[in-house]
Amino acid sequence: MSYGHSKKVKISYDEAIIKIKESLKKEGFGVITEIDVRDNLKQKLNVDYENYIILGACNPSLAYKALQCEKEIGLLLPCNVIVYSTNGETVISLINPIEAMKVVDNPKLKDIAILVDKKLKKVMGGL
Repeated sequence: MSYGHSKKVKISYDEAIIKIKESLKKEGFGVITEIDVRDNLKQKLNVDYENYIILGACNPSLAYKALQCEKEIGLLLPCNVIVYSTNGETVISLINPIEAMKVVDNPKLKDIAILVDKKLKKVMGGL
């Protein structure tokens, strides 16, 4: 998957959420949004779905730099992180900011995207 970095982890869903938040924090990211997809689907559609959460991760200093280059970049922020369970396995996936920024025609964002990508790869490596 070119638009994200994905990894199966040998820990529970709940533990994976805790670990990814800790790993993000070490790289200067905070989680500013949490969407429990399973819970939302149950409440809104009364359907059952596997464990699935979307975390909106933000590194304030890098977000600020991106906003200085491109006011509309907020449409692509924050960096989404997903944790889900499937077939008894837990998966963590992070957005690939280099690919995400390709939709914006602003070369100034490339270096920021590369830096964010390096940090997110460190996050993934810490799991």
